[in-house]
Amino acid sequence: MNFLNTEISPLGMGCWPIGGKMYWGEQSLGYTRSDDETSIRTIHAALDGGITLFDTAAAYGAGHSERLLGKALKHQPDALIVTKIGVGIDEASRQISFDPFTPDQVGLAVDGCLSRLERDRIDLLLLHVNDMPIAQGEAVFDELDQLKEAGKLRAYGWSTDHSESARAASTRDGFEAVEYVLNVFFDAPRMQQVVQEEGLLSLIRSPLAMGLLSGKYDQNSVMAPNDVRASGESWMEYYSDGRVNPDFMQKLEAVRDLLTTNGRTLVQGALGWIWGQSETYVPIPGARTEEQIEGISGALTFGALPVEAMNEIESLISRNPNEPDRPR
Repeated sequence: MNFLNTEISPLGMGCWPIGGKMYWGEQSLGYTRSDDETSIRTIHAALDGGITLFDTAAAYGAGHSERLLGKALKHQPDALIVTKIGVGIDEASRQISFDPFTPDQVGLAVDGCLSRLERDRIDLLLLHVNDMPIAQGEAVFDELDQLKEAGKLRAYGWSTDHSESARAASTRDGFEAVEYVLNVFFDAPRMQQVVQEEGLLSLIRSPLAMGLLSGKYDQNSVMAPNDVRASGESWMEYYSDGRVNPDFMQKLEAVRDLLTTNGRTLVQGALGWIWGQSETYVPIPGARTEEQIEGISGALTFGALPVEAMNEIESLISRNPNEPDRPR
């Protein structure tokens, strides 16, 4: 795949989990059990496994994920870094805030990312406000056009599940990518249509349904109280009160054998399902340990699921052909 004139693997590493602790007031929105030394080894293991794209955000760990990437990739200038702005952060307290993000904040936010990543230029910068009105998003992108001209970023895009937002922004010269939710449980038909028609790079968020498609959890699993999956946020549909949502577990059991076709692990099958939608899509599953990223990168050996398995999965997972966008 060719993006920004650089050859990259069709698989990235999501870096929310390595950010560790982050809070919105008293509410924890980070992942548990992260360890900095392990995180850096995991990033290096990703490179060894053929992964060249790393997806992070200023918000992840309130800047900590970016700092770890900056340290781990300091001597890897060819590794592509995708980061996001639009969420306020306080590194000292690990607090994030969702105050309105305005065009006058863009320059300072980008400089903060550059500093933490220890880079002179960001490969791809995404707007991290999923539901920002289109007109306000355009004003942010106007600022990014100027920063692109100044050499501070190579391209920009939007982390959004609103297909109409992606469509509106796609006409801009510097707009190259959309990051959105796509997995076995949700096939994002409207967004898929937009990115394919407009020739946008698809970065696939939540390809493993926040770990549910890893197969590690069952109805008896309980998330740690300070894990984001126990947060009770309205968009946390895969988990409820820190436990697996039984509706999704039922769907997983229905397709488990198909996802593990030809010796794949469940993770590798879930990623293969995404490549079965389009081999140009770049899933960015999160990883916290070397073992996790090695299993994830093993999906590259298998590639897309066979057509027969894809078709049978579609017959088992009920779809609404007119399903609307699923905003987060």
